[in-house]
Amino acid sequence: MIYSFYRHETLKHRSITVSYNFKLTKFYIVFFLAGTNEATITEVLAHRTIAQRQRIKEAFKQSVGKDLADELSSELSGNFRSVILGLLMLAPVYDAYELKTAMKGAGTEEACLIDILASRSNAEIRTINAFYKKEYEKSLEDAVSGDTSGMFKRVLVSLLTAGRDESDKVDEAQAVVDAKEIYEAGEARWGTDEVKFLTVLCVRNRNHLLRVFEEYQKISGKDIEESIKREMSGCLEDVFLAIVKCLRNKQAFFAERLYKSMKGLGTTDSVLIRIMVARAEIDMLDIKAEFLKMYGKTLYSFIKGDTSGDYRKILLELCGGE
Repeated sequence: MIYSFYRHETLKHRSITVSYNFKLTKFYIVFFLAGTNEATITEVLAHRTIAQRQRIKEAFKQSVGKDLADELSSELSGNFRSVILGLLMLAPVYDAYELKTAMKGAGTEEACLIDILASRSNAEIRTINAFYKKEYEKSLEDAVSGDTSGMFKRVLVSLLTAGRDESDKVDEAQAVVDAKEIYEAGEARWGTDEVKFLTVLCVRNRNHLLRVFEEYQKISGKDIEESIKREMSGCLEDVFLAIVKCLRNKQAFFAERLYKSMKGLGTTDSVLIRIMVARAEIDMLDIKAEFLKMYGKTLYSFIKGDTSGDYRKILLELCGGE
C-alpha cells in the first residue's frame, strides 16, 4: 500500500484526525460549477490524512478524468497554492520535491537540505532516495554532491547513506572515547578536525550520542552545541547543530525553526510551509507543546499574527487550534 509511508508515529501526536466523510460530491460541484473556492478546498483537504487525500485524488480522477493537483495548481496561486500542492503529495514525494526545489536554478536553499536530512530516519531517507531517483531520474546523492561542496557536502552525503546505527545500545567506554576525540578535534587544538565530528555525529545511535554529549560536558565544561558554534561556521555549523538538536529533541528543533521563520520583520514562508505540511500528520501536537514551552506563546497565535487570508486559514487548520 502506498499509504503506509512515514506512518510509524502514533496517532495521538497528529493535528489531523481521521475522518472518512470526504464530501467529494460537494467538492466537485463547488470546484467545477462555482469556480475555485478556497474555503471548500481547505475544508476538504486540511482535515484529511495523507492516505485519505490520495483516495480523494483517485476519486477525482475517476469521476472527471483530470488530475486534482494539476487542476488546483492552475487555479490557485501564492503560498496557499504551495500548501495545497504539498498536502496532495505522499510524505517522501513531498520531501523529494522540496529537496529538488532547494537545488533548482542558481543558488541552493541549504536550510531545506539540512531540515530534511538531519531530521529523517534511515528508512525515511531510503524512501526519499528512491522517490527522488524515480521522479527526477538522478540520484539524490549526485544532486546534492553537484550543488554543495567541502565538508558540508560530505556531511550531507553521509546522512544520505542512511547508515546511522539505530539500536538502543550505549557503549559507555566508547562514549568516553568519542567525547574525548571530539574535544581533541576541536576545543583542545588549533583548528578543527571536522571529519571526527562527522564520524561520531552521523554514525552513532541516538542513545549513545546523548551519553557522548554528557561526557563532552564533563571534559570540556561546555555543551557540544556551544563548541560547534565556536569551532565552525556557515552551513557546516548549521548542519551539525541541526543533527545535535534533532537527537536531543526533534520537536523542539522544529519549534525553533518555526519560531525563527516568523520572528522579526517578514516571514520565511518556505520554512513555515515545509514544516507545517510535513509534520501535521506526525508530531504537530508535540511541536506545539515545545513551542509554548520555549517561547511562552502558542504556535497558533504566531501563525495567526504573521500570515493572512486563505494561507493563514489553512495553516491554522494544520496547526490544529490553540
